[in-house]
Amino acid sequence: MYAWLWRRLPGPLPRRILTAAVLVTAVVAVLWFVVFPLLEPLVTLDEVTVRE
Repeated sequence: MYAWLWRRLPGPLPRRILTAAVLVTAVVAVLWFVVFPLLEPLVTLDEVTVRE
């Protein structure tokens, strides 16, 4: 999959690296600001089920 994406990025190597970095940054931002806040109520991290 990464090779497929890399082959489709336009331009020479420096431009491909920059484009890939922008794409990775955009994906991380969408996950951080949209997806994770939507999933937070479904994941209960405060409830500990360890018993002694």
